[in-house]
Amino acid sequence: MTQFLHDILRQPDELVRVIEYLNGAGRNSIQAAIDAVRGARHVYLTGIGASWNAALAAGSIFHSGGKPVYMLDAAELLHFSKLPPDAVILVLSRSGRSVEIVKLLLKARECRATIIGVTNFEDGPLAREADLPIVVPVKADHGISVNTYSSLAATAAAIASGVVRSFDEKLASDLVQSIAKLKEKLSEWQSELQNTSWLIPGAPYYFLARGPSLASAYEACLMWQEGAKSPAAAMGTGSFCHGPQEVMTKDFRAAIWIDSKRMRDQDLAIARDMRNTGASLMLIGQNLPHDSGDLVVDLPPSPPDWQFLTDIIPAQLALDRLAHISGVDCDSFRFASYIVEEDNSLLSRGVTSPFPARPARVRQD
Repeated sequence: MTQFLHDILRQPDELVRVIEYLNGAGRNSIQAAIDAVRGARHVYLTGIGASWNAALAAGSIFHSGGKPVYMLDAAELLHFSKLPPDAVILVLSRSGRSVEIVKLLLKARECRATIIGVTNFEDGPLAREADLPIVVPVKADHGISVNTYSSLAATAAAIASGVVRSFDEKLASDLVQSIAKLKEKLSEWQSELQNTSWLIPGAPYYFLARGPSLASAYEACLMWQEGAKSPAAAMGTGSFCHGPQEVMTKDFRAAIWIDSKRMRDQDLAIARDMRNTGASLMLIGQNLPHDSGDLVVDLPPSPPDWQFLTDIIPAQLALDRLAHISGVDCDSFRFASYIVEEDNSLLSRGVTSPFPARPARVRQD
């Protein structure tokens, strides 16, 4: 078993602990963040790498609830944006040490902005210096961000839900029930991935989604690049229909996340058309027709706007299987550093991890 797979399989238990923390010991911190966002005229949502992907789900929830937020990754927000006075910046960072995050803290102070810091490590600069730090306790992943990704996504979404609707005991209970049902599906999905023709080494892979599941599409794309060392692309399903469909060939592979209600029929029709061109599809969603894709992953029911919390897991399992059949080590990296602490180099220059010594790691933040 790879370390990556080990992290995936412990994810349901970690998610339950995260939800219980957000609705329990972390409740006051979540409420303080909700109050700060509600009272702000200008709200920014940011992160870098996997943490930025995690922010996309919360961004969709904010917008669907009528609370627009500015969505910029931390590098763009740092170098190409002027912050208005008294803005609130919701910052996601697994380590809290990435170079863009550390520099953004200084910029925020100079602009009198309030930083809400969502992170996994209490000793990082983000946890120490944020005005409203939220440290989400999870066991660190070996390499590719798995539980650290989902914990940040859940926390940001809890804040967004609290701002536009509510994050209460009922929602937390429904999420825990959904995760419990998901846990029963893992071995079934692993068996399906053992024999699927959707996974082939060297094929072009596109990841398409809408709404909060855009987080899963972009995170799957990043995982493919980190773990399979293979080029991949992610975008909104609607955007794919405006030109990118020209890339489809007989070896073309796509994963499409299907929302339980919105644009469901349209996306199933798009999937049908893609298969008619010879493309091979993995569809991920709830109560999908079994013949709608080459690999159809049936998800357990989840609360509205929260499917993203569990629909990344089939893609994680698929990557682990692809790395195996490709002969690629998904537990190590060739070029990326675990935490990027300088912004003037692409390749790692002997950056050492602040965590206990382990094999080489994959960039997460």
